[in-house]
Amino acid sequence: MATNTIARAKASRKSLIPVRRIDDEDLRFALRQGLSDFKAFRGDIVFAGLVYTFIGAAAVVMTTSMPLMPYFVPVVAGVGLLGPVAAVGFYELADRREAGEMNLHWFHFLDVRKRRTVDEMGIVAGLLLAIFFLWLLAAGALYGLIFGWATPATVGQFVTMVFTTPRGWALIASGAMVGAIFGWVVLALSVASLPMLVDCDISAAEAVSASWRAAHANKGEMIRWGLIVGVLLVLGSIPVFVGLAFVLPWLGYATWHLYTRLIDRSAIQTRAP
Repeated sequence: MATNTIARAKASRKSLIPVRRIDDEDLRFALRQGLSDFKAFRGDIVFAGLVYTFIGAAAVVMTTSMPLMPYFVPVVAGVGLLGPVAAVGFYELADRREAGEMNLHWFHFLDVRKRRTVDEMGIVAGLLLAIFFLWLLAAGALYGLIFGWATPATVGQFVTMVFTTPRGWALIASGAMVGAIFGWVVLALSVASLPMLVDCDISAAEAVSASWRAAHANKGEMIRWGLIVGVLLVLGSIPVFVGLAFVLPWLGYATWHLYTRLIDRSAIQTRAP
């Protein structure tokens, strides 16, 4: 269970939204409750998950063309960086179910656009999109430094070059390290901010600040959460992204419940209608 709210010594910090310490049981709770939400909606929301499946498949088709082939892995990995944006509709449904609404269907996924904080969500989404493009630039720069700027002639040549050569393994290792940094930044910025903007009438700056502080107050648990999310996204992506139709809703609902453990919601006076 989440422990008491972290105390602050400085008076200047009293206005900050309080965050909580969590433990591994809170992570398990979030996953259980997320799965319960997914089941409660009778699979209607698979529709929304399939939308992202098609988007992922389209991205793969585009990046397997010759000029963009070096960006294939970065784009696939980038699904995790933009996942929080894709999940705001799931936060909407989870919030409604928590409030006692049970007659919910997939089209209520889109009702998040009616929230008074929708512009603030757009600001956070823009921030995450900017990070995604920075990730692509970093990945492209790594590829250029290691392999030069020549594009492989075929997909088979690209796969052989990356997975069977020393330079390819150097690219994989360096890409994994840089990707982990980008992943942590996105996780810390978004794990509580977007759910909070669905839940509460606050600014994007307040939400991002609270999310950042909550993540850094629970680094061990957040790293484990990031690994869980990464593994599930990989598993969901392997069968031509079809598994994301299940994984994305589950993780979306689970992130909502993790947010409820990370943030002291009783200290936030305004709620987003």
